[in-house]
Amino acid sequence: MRKAPLPVRNGLNPSRIRLPESGPWPTTLEYLLQRFYGDQVRVNEKVTAGEVVDVDGVPIAPDTPFAPDSFVYLYRDPIPERRVPFEIEIIHRDGDLLVIDKPHFLATMPRGFYIVESALVRLRRELDLPDLSPLHRLDRVTAGVLMFSLRPEQRGAYQQLFAHRKVTKYYEAVAAHRPEIDLPVTVRSRIVKERGTPTADEVPGEPNSETRIELLDVRGAEGLYGLHPATGKVHQLRLHMCSLGLPIRNDNFYPRLLDIPPYDYSTPLQLIARSVTFDDPFTGQRRRFQSRRPFATWPAAAADG
Repeated sequence: MRKAPLPVRNGLNPSRIRLPESGPWPTTLEYLLQRFYGDQVRVNEKVTAGEVVDVDGVPIAPDTPFAPDSFVYLYRDPIPERRVPFEIEIIHRDGDLLVIDKPHFLATMPRGFYIVESALVRLRRELDLPDLSPLHRLDRVTAGVLMFSLRPEQRGAYQQLFAHRKVTKYYEAVAAHRPEIDLPVTVRSRIVKERGTPTADEVPGEPNSETRIELLDVRGAEGLYGLHPATGKVHQLRLHMCSLGLPIRNDNFYPRLLDIPPYDYSTPLQLIARSVTFDDPFTGQRRRFQSRRPFATWPAAAADG
């Protein structure tokens, strides 16, 4: 994709707007006024201020002709959001990488209901790092190790490690202990997620996902599980645990979808991305980053004696 002609501003990327292939609008402004009908005052202000530009960075004027099937860029005004009341812990930072211990309930990057309250925007703003970019993603409800690139010219090399499965990702989860289930076990299935639906499904067909699951410890009725994904399908770990009859504690998606208010932080999903390990593509150095985040529902160990 072509680089945006506007820089990151206040932690946010500009929005890219595609104009239709045809239409009745004599000017680009008139199309934008219809497209953003409820925000016409701000659209006019942005065009007048030269804040709406074409792919070459040339500002759109009020009389700029409508150009079918073209793109314009502008900054959207984010809707006010409540702050997610959890802090980001930095595990590692150098000139190339920033690694954090992401809290539960904080999105990796802007999406849907959460824009400013995402790890990416928070970090860009708090650390003054406009070029910061995530190298992979964690679900909003999953906590743990999350890596970011600081230098755009190096980003692709690190992202290729994830694309070619050269990063060893390890997770831990709390679920019920069921002694009748023979562990460790490798679960393979075909996972499909339909666009517009919140949950994914395991369906018949050639497997496209694989996870090795082991039991690490037992305390009372609870088990601590180590999860070793070989693939990275949407909600893979949650589905594979559920398929064994071991849904992860506080999972509001599986085995059934529960309607949890967006500002209810009382029951964090007991799934943590515990570590990532890889060979650095530039230095060849073996690197490993680990989360120290505890589980909310894991019982305390019995005292000795």
